Amino acid sequence: MELKAEFITSLRQVPAGEWDTLCDTKYPFLRHDFLLGMETSGCTTADSGWQPCHLILREGDRAVALLPLYLKSHSYGEYVFDWSWANAWQQQGLDYYPKLVSAIPFTPATGPRLCHLPELDTSTAWDMAISALEQFAREQEISSWHLLFPAQDISDQLLRRGIAQRRTVQFHWFNDGYTCFDDFLDTFNSRKRKTLKRERRRIQEQGLDLQTRVGQQISSEDWARFYRFYQFTYAKRSGHGGYLTRAFFTDVAAAMGEQVVMVMASHGGEAIAAALYFRGGDTLYGRYWGCTQEFDALHFEACYYRGIEYCIEEGIARFDPGAQGEHKIQRGFRPVETFSNHWIADPRLSAAVNDFTRREQPHTEAYLRETTTLLPFKSQG
Repeated sequence: MELKAEFITSLRQVPAGEWDTLCDTKYPFLRHDFLLGMETSGCTTADSGWQPCHLILREGDRAVALLPLYLKSHSYGEYVFDWSWANAWQQQGLDYYPKLVSAIPFTPATGPRLCHLPELDTSTAWDMAISALEQFAREQEISSWHLLFPAQDISDQLLRRGIAQRRTVQFHWFNDGYTCFDDFLDTFNSRKRKTLKRERRRIQEQGLDLQTRVGQQISSEDWARFYRFYQFTYAKRSGHGGYLTRAFFTDVAAAMGEQVVMVMASHGGEAIAAALYFRGGDTLYGRYWGCTQEFDALHFEACYYRGIEYCIEEGIARFDPGAQGEHKIQRGFRPVETFSNHWIADPRLSAAVNDFTRREQPHTEAYLRETTTLLPFKSQG
């Protein structure tokens, strides 16, 4: 199969049907309408530092593979931290930016990255994609290419090709065939179970009402409220209104149907907080949260416990609540490794990055072992 590479600066250049035919649209973040919506709502543009640069592999006029790709002028919104690398480049009198990043913007969720027709062998597809990326990077004087949150087998495959691998740790919940939330709680040791039950009781004691809404059950007023909560919380925490625009929530997310789940919290009849989830094939992704009033344990209830309940009710196997957060461990979220790969154009700096990732890995493995001992389950004592 003779393939040619094409780099596009907007998903408007690819019909939705052509893109979605190649993608696993059960993974919500690769859907054409989701990624194009990020563009049209102003989240991923040259001005925001996320210039679309998607790679399409074609046989003649037919698209046979695609890779989400962005030309980045900073490292915000990636959740794999490489600021120290940028400083090292600067100390050498070199430019780290722009760089190429294959990722879902602002979304640290493991999933498919290089998508292709079944008739195209995965190894061949990656051979072609990597060759095209390296050529493009050298022609455009781009420092590097970074693949964020691929599946482990893909990351390992790229590591065998000499592309450095980093490992980080997230905390995910797994559905071991639970029939209800109490069934899940029965796996906890006595002290941790009492703590979690006390947190859930506090919701009722404070007069809070939480409702889970899916797809069309989420009204336009709910979306407007959610954006207000999101913006308020981001501003309080980070001093800015967040990476995502109002239009992303009210137009893009709202159009994703049953793949969107919202937990809305009210107090005294007034909506005061909400958590937003996206549903994949076998995974629920907890993505955004916001509130205008703070209550004891409300964040845990809206962002974790209601997500667990939804997974149990719907028979969903995994709940990925987002990056970081050791407080998740005591609530039954297990440490899991996530992966990224990093190709560096400059041979000297490539060697330095390879050395860095090799030295970093034992620390990540030790952290994984340590956090596993902190799980609240009976078998953990």
